[in-house]
Amino acid sequence: MWTITKLTSKEIISKRIFLITIIMTFVFLCLYGTAIYFAAKESADIVADEAQGTDAILMQQFFASQLLGIGLYFSSFITALLAILSSVSAISGEVSSHQIDTWLMRPISRSQFVFGKFIGLALLMVGYAVGLFLSILLLHQGIGGDLMALDIKPMQVIKAVSVFAIQPFVLIGFGLLLSTRMTTLNAGIVAIIMYGAAFIGGFIEQIGALIEKTSLENTGIIMSLVFPIDSMYRKMTILLFDTTDNPLSFAQGGMFTSVSSPSNVMVWYAVIYGVIAVLLSIYSFKRRDV
Repeated sequence: MWTITKLTSKEIISKRIFLITIIMTFVFLCLYGTAIYFAAKESADIVADEAQGTDAILMQQFFASQLLGIGLYFSSFITALLAILSSVSAISGEVSSHQIDTWLMRPISRSQFVFGKFIGLALLMVGYAVGLFLSILLLHQGIGGDLMALDIKPMQVIKAVSVFAIQPFVLIGFGLLLSTRMTTLNAGIVAIIMYGAAFIGGFIEQIGALIEKTSLENTGIIMSLVFPIDSMYRKMTILLFDTTDNPLSFAQGGMFTSVSSPSNVMVWYAVIYGVIAVLLSIYSFKRRDV
């Protein structure tokens, strides 16, 4: 099993799409750092013009949280796409190329094969997600200086990044499940549509909570239960932006936080969801005739 894990990680790293993703991630971080630099410079001028009035300071804090939210939002999107594209071909690609025959001739069970694939992908994608999350946060807090830096405690960062890492965990499990029964193209289409539907459902839930429409809220909650990706992103923003000694922290999160916070039960639901997806992947592959 560990041989499969190592080879899976090496295979993903050697693929062109991973190299392109790393290069584009570096470009994204450079652009984000540049944006933070000039935003901090402009904020300094605004605060100076307003003689550091309360309104100016609040606006500056709101603007800073929005920039951090934008960075984390696109980080979530990049991580999700990489997790989907790497997992939907994990099994179907081996079957279509007939390389699976070579693996199954060895003394390794199908359960070990699927689980090895999952571990290899999960370690790589979770590591990438954590690294990207911390890079965005460090750029924002470091380059932004005192004007753009937000009051974020270390424990908030630990909690937020832990929830952020659940997203690729769930996506890889779901992608593997699709890969055991579909072609790579079909599995990729289904996974991307589900990912998009989850975020649309999340926005519907937030709009419903904002205008107090229970039907809209329930629609979003049902979509979160079907595919708990957006709820993990929303939970991450709540954990990151919320501070017990700052009553305005919730408002500072703006459109990138959540009006209705997902509960801790939802976090455990997402973890169990990913585990069940992996177990179903194993069961499905065992029953597949290759």
